[in-house]
Amino acid sequence: MPSAKRSSTSTKRPAAPARRPSRFRFITDTIAEMRKVTWLTRREAAYLTGLVLLVAISMGVILGLIDLGFSSLVNKLLLGG
Repeated sequence: MPSAKRSSTSTKRPAAPARRPSRFRFITDTIAEMRKVTWLTRREAAYLTGLVLLVAISMGVILGLIDLGFSSLVNKLLLGG
């Protein structure tokens, strides 16, 4: 009859659950990281904002014209108008 091996009982304790960082620590870490950021100058921010608005308006006009062309084409093909 084969002998059954018994596992030795270990005295290890289950791992303690990880502690959540406190809100105060999060806020202080966030403030510390924000101080390290290289911020844009007012002139750079205004230039980039204008550039984004220009691109957005341009794309809106281009897509609007494409949509107008397709809707006109569909109207002529399907409705004969």
